[in-house]
Amino acid sequence: MYKNLVAAPACALAAACFLSALAALPALAQTPTTPFTDSEPLKAAFVYVAPITEAGWVRQHESGRQAVQASLGQRVKTTYVEDVPEGADAERVIRDLAQQGHHIIFTPSFGYMEPTLKVARDFPNVKFESITGYKTAANVAVANARYFEGRYLAGIAAGRMTRSQVAGYVAGFPIPEVLQGLNAFTLGLRSVNPQASVKVVWLNAWFDPPRERDAAMTLMNQGADVLAFHTGSTAVMAAAQERGQLAVAYHSDMRRVAPDAQILAVTHQWGEYDTRRVKAVLEGRWQSGSVWGGVREGMVRVGDFGPRVPKAVQAEVLARQQDLAAGRLQPFAAGAQPVRDNQGRTVIPAHSQLSDAQILQIDWLVEGVQGRLR
Repeated sequence: MYKNLVAAPACALAAACFLSALAALPALAQTPTTPFTDSEPLKAAFVYVAPITEAGWVRQHESGRQAVQASLGQRVKTTYVEDVPEGADAERVIRDLAQQGHHIIFTPSFGYMEPTLKVARDFPNVKFESITGYKTAANVAVANARYFEGRYLAGIAAGRMTRSQVAGYVAGFPIPEVLQGLNAFTLGLRSVNPQASVKVVWLNAWFDPPRERDAAMTLMNQGADVLAFHTGSTAVMAAAQERGQLAVAYHSDMRRVAPDAQILAVTHQWGEYDTRRVKAVLEGRWQSGSVWGGVREGMVRVGDFGPRVPKAVQAEVLARQQDLAAGRLQPFAAGAQPVRDNQGRTVIPAHSQLSDAQILQIDWLVEGVQGRLR
């Protein structure tokens, strides 16, 4: 989630590079390493871009670390460093962890990509997992999740729950990943409630709780009775709880913050991936490559429904989640009618769907979004 804002051409380049890495996965496979046979546990480290809080991006990765430790027990020793800014500090921390003898290092922030690659060149025997990056190397793998799949499912729930026919969306930056989520949420919303619309507020910040709260209040003052967000704190959830409205949690289950407001949570599940990658090092099977997983792979999940959500709505959302997992549902697909952006231009022709390359380079707002790119 945490990323430095980049210009549109750079975003397009990132998408192209990520797709190239995906396509080249077999070619990137390295000669298998030997199984880990040291008498001491394998050392795995995690670097976090923000402090560990009770919910959010970093919390989900910390849960992933805990899953690794619980699954592999005494075979591994995991550690973490939190609140590490992107840039020079990140390189220093990653290098220090490599020098301390860690065998695999997870770096889950887009701004950690270049520091990770730089350190990896100097430590060819250490494995690195660049989460949300797109550049691979012989000892650097990349992974990201199809967060937009969870957003589509959340939109279905929001469409069923809204009474004002207006949802609000607090967004960080208008980069492709955020646009994917905003558009998928709107498509899910309007798939069950064609009259509903989404108002968006851009913050141009990832983590700014006071401004996130102010944006949520503004949207509710403008008639939104269901909120969603792509920012880093729980402020939007707390605002909805305070005003008696509804909201979709992101990254983590946030019912502790908004026990009455939460409709559901779109959560990111890193435990299985992290455990699989550490186990591969233990067994001498680790290979570089790229993963872009979603509901099917268990990397994105919706659930943790709040008390105000009827059982019928819960069942509908979970059924659509099964459809996504089975490939029967595609968020960015058009039926008999084309999908248009909010300027009236066709963005998905009738009876077609977007390719991965097109999804990764989305630069438009779908019909139903009241707002502009800025």
